[in-house]
Amino acid sequence: MIEMRFHGRGGQGAVTCAELVAQAAIGAGKFATAFPSFGPERRGAPVIAFARTDDKPIKLRSKVYNPDVVIVLDPSLLEIANPTEGLGKEGILIINSSESPENIRKQISYEGRLALTDATKIAKEVIGLPITNTTMVGALVKAAGVVTVDSLIEPFNKRFGKIAARNIEAMKRAFQETKIFDQ
Repeated sequence: MIEMRFHGRGGQGAVTCAELVAQAAIGAGKFATAFPSFGPERRGAPVIAFARTDDKPIKLRSKVYNPDVVIVLDPSLLEIANPTEGLGKEGILIINSSESPENIRKQISYEGRLALTDATKIAKEVIGLPITNTTMVGALVKAAGVVTVDSLIEPFNKRFGKIAARNIEAMKRAFQETKIFDQ
């Protein structure tokens, strides 16, 4: 089983990001779950979403305590949250950031695998808005290979309709631009 935790802010699409990954996994013949965890619902408040994928049915319904993959949609959350909590040595931390890996590692004292992409820049240029969820899905695919770009096309089309093409383009661009740094 692969367990993922998504850190974002209300309105950035962390929950949608988790749902798209789960739908793509199901479409590819796997089992998946996705669900949010947040306090008072308001735009800008920290939000956490979770997803699990596996080749067999998933019976676990708790939040993800020891993720294999952590995705951070908003780099300002690095200052107020602990995204590496429970992340194992074999896991990967994927962050929307234009910072160098050295600066990120110093900021959060993290030595494990790290993937970085400037999802905000990509989203602004391709979609016209700084909503990074679909862009970060591309980073997730590149860094963790949980699902494929092709498996996400149908969920994107169903979710976004007329604006799916721009979201798919942003996802593909993030897939190309994401850089992975081992310890």
